[in-house]
Amino acid sequence: MVGVESICFNPEALTTRDKDGETPLDIARRSGACAEIIGLLSLTPEEARSLGEDEMYRLYAPVAYWWNEMVLWINSRSWADCHKFINEHDDELVREVLKYDNSDLLREIACISQTYSDSLVFLALRMIHRNPLSLTTKDLHGQLIIQFAESTQYNACREIVKVLRLTPTHVSRTPFPTLLLHSLPTKHHEIYGPYNTVCQFIKHMKYDKAELVEIEAVLKPTRQCVVCGSTPAKPCARCKNAFYCSPSCQKLAWKKHKKTC
Repeated sequence: MVGVESICFNPEALTTRDKDGETPLDIARRSGACAEIIGLLSLTPEEARSLGEDEMYRLYAPVAYWWNEMVLWINSRSWADCHKFINEHDDELVREVLKYDNSDLLREIACISQTYSDSLVFLALRMIHRNPLSLTTKDLHGQLIIQFAESTQYNACREIVKVLRLTPTHVSRTPFPTLLLHSLPTKHHEIYGPYNTVCQFIKHMKYDKAELVEIEAVLKPTRQCVVCGSTPAKPCARCKNAFYCSPSCQKLAWKKHKKTC
């Protein structure tokens, strides 16, 4: 962020040299700077002016850029845009954005969720599923996120309060569809149909995402070995959704199972 702001304020600084004749790029390379800083300092003053501040943030400080976008979407209640960001970007980037500034995005959710929306609850669940420890982060005054939600100043809807009362341990150990099932009101269970259809499609395309667990597998898990059909079978110790009669069968199935484990 500081690098982008400095270059926007003075693009010509990219070509300056110190007393040893080194440019900022020379110094960054010598000191082993990260790829983003190297890329930023590789710009010419003309390229920097052409890109502008927003585009430089997006390219070289993506966490700060997308965090700011998410803040704008949350405050305008544009839940679809928030979901689109999570859907279309790498999980590592999404997690870093959600953790940025002491998990402030979830705090924004807590402060603006007076009116119930199934899309809002779904978003809150996706956020804590990727960053469970956000539930226990505190602001500068020592307040937890749930305290914001329950305060008379913000008075979040009861569904969001229920989600924010979850513990990181529970979130980490519970398959995502089960969290959905327990957190959305019965009248909104129609979300499971489209959600599960999308999961099936993505699994077919072998695209590894954190949420790829079938609703049916959570609700009615089979007790037969998924490899040979033998019984009895024990559940996978990690996800509890697939069953195996022996370590050898589990090893044979791992290449396929790891995509949804």
